[in-house]
This record gives sequence, structure tokens and C-alpha cells, in this order.
Amino acid sequence: MTDSKRLFLLRHAKSSWDDPQLADHDRPLAPRGRRAAKRMAAHLREADIQPALVLCSSARRARETLELLALTGETIIERDLYGGSSTSLLERLHRVPEAVDSVMLIGHCPGIQDLAVELVRGSAEIARLESSFPTGALACLTFAEHWPELRPGSARLTAFVKPRELG
Repeated sequence: MTDSKRLFLLRHAKSSWDDPQLADHDRPLAPRGRRAAKRMAAHLREADIQPALVLCSSARRARETLELLALTGETIIERDLYGGSSTSLLERLHRVPEAVDSVMLIGHCPGIQDLAVELVRGSAEIARLESSFPTGALACLTFAEHWPELRPGSARLTAFVKPRELG
């Protein structure tokens, strides 16, 4: 069986710490984060990445990142993705409808990074994901299973893009 599903794991862009009174959930993007999200949006267009479904954390910085990406697929904002562990994120992916061939999950570290590392376990590329998953970074994975069967070690990393690497 060939790879048939695509999963894009995106860490939200850099957030602002200018207002220490704001709750973590309510922190907006920093100017640097806005620039990085716009660079990532351009990369997504150039690479023709348009996920059919976007699952996004309800945190303000994640929603602002999503807005700047200007994706056209169905979008679902979920509170449970905010601070979600790799286990809870994987459980959420297990509920994706079978007809959906590509999903972007916009979330936070450590959950996003841990999920990426677990899904590509055994791959030569795992070291790159383990060492650093900076704000705004995107891991592109493919796998052959159905969404409910996605498990550690079942995906292949096809790209890992960091905003600072983009022109």
C-alpha cells in the first residue's frame, strides 16, 4: 500500500509577551510571528499545500497563525488542542473522517513536537524533529493507514520547514 494520507503538523508562530497580564491562551502573535506566518503562507502556496481539514487550537496565537495562512479547507477550532499532549492529539486525529485525505493540525509544543517524533519513530529524519521544533515550523508527514489506525512509527517525514529557512 502506498502513502495515501497527508498530515501537516504546524506549531503556531511566535507569540508576544508584551502584556504580562494576559492569560497564556489570550497571547497574540508578535510582529516576528506575523512575518513568519506570512512566509509560511507563501511556502504553502508555492508547495501547493491545501489541507482538506484544519484542526486549530483555540489559543489566540494559533488562530492568528491560521488566519495569516489563508487556507481554504474546512476549519475546526478546538479548545482541547490547546495544551494537548501527543496522546490527546493522536486521539483527535483518530476521529478524522476517512474521506479526508489531508489534515493540518495547528498547535503547541511540546504536544506537536512529541506527536511528530512519535509518528516518525524509527526514521532517519527523527533527529531533526527531536532537536528543535521552533515556533512556526511545519512537519509534513505521509502514511498509508486510515486515520483511526495512525500510530507511532507509521508515518514518513517528507519535509520539515522552519520559517527562518524560508526566503
